[in-house]
Amino acid sequence: MFLMNQRVTAPAETEEVVDVGAQVAGKIIRFNKDLDVSGKTVDYGSRVEKGMVMAWIDDSLYAPEVGISKADVAVAEADVKKAEADLDASRAKFSQATKDYDRAKRMGSGSLAPLEYDAIQAAYLTAKANVPAADAALLRAKKNVERSREMLSRATTNLNYTEIKSPVDGVIIDRRVNIGQTVVASLNAPSIFLIAKDLKKMQVWASVNEADIGRIHVGQPCYFKVDAFPADVFSGVVGQIRYNATNTQNVVTYTVVINTDNSNLKLLPYLTANVQFRIDQREGVLTVPNAALRYRPAPERVDPEYRDWYLANRRRKAAVNEMKPGKAATDTRGVLWVQGDEGLLRPVKVRTGLTDGAITEIPEVLEGELDDGTELVTGEAQAQAGGGNNPFAIKMFGGKKKKE
Repeated sequence: MFLMNQRVTAPAETEEVVDVGAQVAGKIIRFNKDLDVSGKTVDYGSRVEKGMVMAWIDDSLYAPEVGISKADVAVAEADVKKAEADLDASRAKFSQATKDYDRAKRMGSGSLAPLEYDAIQAAYLTAKANVPAADAALLRAKKNVERSREMLSRATTNLNYTEIKSPVDGVIIDRRVNIGQTVVASLNAPSIFLIAKDLKKMQVWASVNEADIGRIHVGQPCYFKVDAFPADVFSGVVGQIRYNATNTQNVVTYTVVINTDNSNLKLLPYLTANVQFRIDQREGVLTVPNAALRYRPAPERVDPEYRDWYLANRRRKAAVNEMKPGKAATDTRGVLWVQGDEGLLRPVKVRTGLTDGAITEIPEVLEGELDDGTELVTGEAQAQAGGGNNPFAIKMFGGKKKKE
C-alpha cells in the first residue's frame, strides 16, 4: 500500500466545551468540594455532575430583595381581600338603593317631597357608579399581586444565580476565578469555569490552505502525532469543513474539524497535533526513492550509447523536477539510473505517479528495464583517502536486480 498525505499542524480540542459564567455580580465567597478527592475544592481536573453547585457568590445584596418582595406580595394579597370586601359592600348598597328608588317611583312624586325624591335618586345613581369602581379596584389589586409575585420571582432567580451550578456532567479544564474575586455581570457574562463534557471524544482543528482544501472531504481518514507522545500515532476522521475561512496576510485557510476517539484519555486538551490527511493510496505498486529521480550523473559516467541523448536533455533543461508532497501527477516523466557494464550508468525512463515527498509511485516504465529489487543510483559520495583512484563512489538503492 502506498499513501499520499497532506500535512498540517493543528491544536487538539475537546469535542464539546461548556463555558460556565455568572449572571449576577458579586464576590466569590467559596467553592464546593470535589466529588472524587476528599477535602479538595473544585479545581482543574475536578469531575462535576449536572446541577452540582460549584461556587457561591455573596448573596448579601440579593437575599434581602427576596424578603422585601415576599412582603410586597403579602400586602398586595391583603389589598385584594379588602377590594373584594369593598366590592361586596358596593353591590349591597347598590341593591338597597335600587329598591328604595323603585319604591319611590311607585309611590310617585305626589307622595314624597321633591327633596326626598331627589335624595333617593342620587343615592341610587351613586351606588350604581360605585360598583364598577369597586370592581376596577379589585382588578387593580389582583394585578398588583401578579406584579409583586413577578418581582419575587426575579429576586428569587437572582438569589439562585449566586449559586454557580454545572449545566452538564463533565470535567473542569479551567477555573478562572479565586475566592474573594469580584465578578461583574454586564453585557457579557463573566467566565468562571470551563467544563469539558466528555474527554473521551476529542477534536483536532486543522487550518488547511485554500490550495489544498479541495482534496479534503468529510469522512476522510487522517493520522496525527503529538509531541507529548512522539512514539504514538493517533487516527481520526474528518467530521466537518467549516466555511468561515480566515485571511491572514493574504493567506486563506479553512478550519477542518477532525474527530478522534480518546477512550484511554491519553490526549490532553490543546496539545499541538501534526496531522496527515490520507489523500490517496495505491496497493501493490512499484515505488522508488525521490533521491533516485533527483540524481543527475556527470556526463562521463553515462554509457556512451546514451550520452548524446543525456547532453541534449541537459541543454534543453528537460531534467525531471522533484515531485512535491501532496501533489498527484498524472503524466509526469522521470529518469532513473542503473549501473551497467564497466560501472557506466544507463537511464530508465519512467512515468511517475503519486508521491509523499520521500518515495514516488512508478506506474509505467517507458524505456529500459525496472522491476522490484532493481538497484538504482541515488547519489555519489567522495571516497576516503587511500580508497583507490576513483574520486567518487556511487550510492546504490535497492537489492540485486532480478534475473529473468
